[in-house]
Amino acid sequence: MRNDQVVEHLDAIADLLEIKGESPFRVNAYRDVARRIAHHPEEISILAEEQRLRSIPGVGETLAARIVELIQRGTTETYEELARSMPAGLRDLLAVPGLGPKRVRQLYDQLSIASLPDLEAAVQAGRLRAVPGFGAKTEERMLRDLARLRQRVRRHLLGEAWPLAEEIAAALRALRLAERVEVAGSIRRRLETIGDLDIVIASARPEAFAARAVALPVVEQVQEHGPTKLTLLTQRDVQLDIRVVAPHEFGSALLHFTGSKQHNIHLRAMAQERGWKVNEYGLFDEATGARLAGLTEEEMYARLGLAWIPPELREDAGEIEAAAAGRLPTLITEADVRGELHAHTDWSDGGASLEAMAEAARARGYAYLAITDHSRSRAVAGGLSVERVREQRAAIAALKARYAPFSILAGSEVDIRADGTLDYDDETLAAFDFVVASVHSGFAQSRDVMTQRLLNALAHPAVDVLGHPSGRLIGKREGYELDVEAVIAAAARHGKALEINSQPDRLDVRDTVARRAHEAGVLLCVATDAHSPRHYAALRFGIGQARRAWLPAEAVINTWPLERLLTWRRRRLDVL
Repeated sequence: MRNDQVVEHLDAIADLLEIKGESPFRVNAYRDVARRIAHHPEEISILAEEQRLRSIPGVGETLAARIVELIQRGTTETYEELARSMPAGLRDLLAVPGLGPKRVRQLYDQLSIASLPDLEAAVQAGRLRAVPGFGAKTEERMLRDLARLRQRVRRHLLGEAWPLAEEIAAALRALRLAERVEVAGSIRRRLETIGDLDIVIASARPEAFAARAVALPVVEQVQEHGPTKLTLLTQRDVQLDIRVVAPHEFGSALLHFTGSKQHNIHLRAMAQERGWKVNEYGLFDEATGARLAGLTEEEMYARLGLAWIPPELREDAGEIEAAAAGRLPTLITEADVRGELHAHTDWSDGGASLEAMAEAARARGYAYLAITDHSRSRAVAGGLSVERVREQRAAIAALKARYAPFSILAGSEVDIRADGTLDYDDETLAAFDFVVASVHSGFAQSRDVMTQRLLNALAHPAVDVLGHPSGRLIGKREGYELDVEAVIAAAARHGKALEINSQPDRLDVRDTVARRAHEAGVLLCVATDAHSPRHYAALRFGIGQARRAWLPAEAVINTWPLERLLTWRRRRLDVL
């Protein structure tokens, strides 16, 4: 069992306890341990096997037993008892932005709202206004949120779907009945959320392959079983579509099932202009039926007069024209990244020490790491006072000699306060080696106020990067309202970078915004916001987002050598 699964279960217990009105001490015990496990550098299953669960702060005998039970059974009696004690749909209400456990309990007690349909009916009838703390504006916002919730109910985060698809593809290759096995669909294009998993197979023995594939342990249910198409439901409730084609059709099938739909339509139109047709089986001359291409994607594109187009660009957003003109960008790769510029340690809300985070970054081949623990306003995240900033800076200085030539930057993720000022005085800010400025509160401010708040931060000479600029959490929070074009213009004017936060539930900024920023001359930073060494692996999700934004390595500041990075930021500090 993965750490995130344990975290989800403990948070679910805490939610149910809070809805039920149990003591805050008991609720917070589960939440605190969930947070620590989320940021813990080791796998929880290994700790359980080695009887080291109680080495995690906050895990006593009872909670350790709960975690062992969860790993062994996949659930706990505590959760099951709580779930039985209240309506089944009550916890679903927590998916609605702004509805925490206490407000869910309030709606249940006063209006008997026990499910999402109950809530929607109550909102449409105007009944929520009778509940203290709710009003007409709340109802209006909630209707929008419920509509969005319905649209995304079948979607999965890229960070969840991509590893699962890779796991399944590896199992299919191990069957040794296929010449090629490739993940296709929206995962291959690195969309931030995924519907179904698509895998394309080249096999000369499709019936034998299909018979073995449906018997894989990951398969929960077989929905369709044919020699060329399998539709399966995995044990994680994700639908899997497997297409099996002949080896000489593999390139055309991979192209077709990767998409996007609009990209494929454009290619079909190009083929039709030449008297050809293109589909998942190949490229054909319509008059003679002769096969013109199909073995590889490169062959398909070349026959149409195009360079091969990276999957991340296949959205019919100018990539076909660029391929025809030989103007496709050389996209950034993970190998281009030279350092991490947004990372937390156990000095604030991280789960690992300075040494552990530095060791792991160095093991990845990085040349530098910026430690950016939270600033003082983030008390809930252990934000650092000015005195603790000085203490941490001294600890980092002591490490630098040990790790040279690997470099550790003493930085900060500084809160942008509600009035647009930063969380430290100018003297403290000027002493940092690197500063990420982020919004963590006051999300309900108006568009104009929030925009000005970000513009103020971008204008401050000490700020290097605007962290997770929209504040969104995919599937949970839409993010605050802001004038994106004004933020891009300010970043360009002040020479600041915008962050692409690699955490799968953020991927913030969006690919379309990152592309517009790059076209406006704004630099980007692809950072993991790591709270433990394990989180560095999230880089690939951020790189996928950067590739969808058409970014070359040169446009991303943490692909630069350290001296170039430091020279870039020094130019702005002279005014402080």
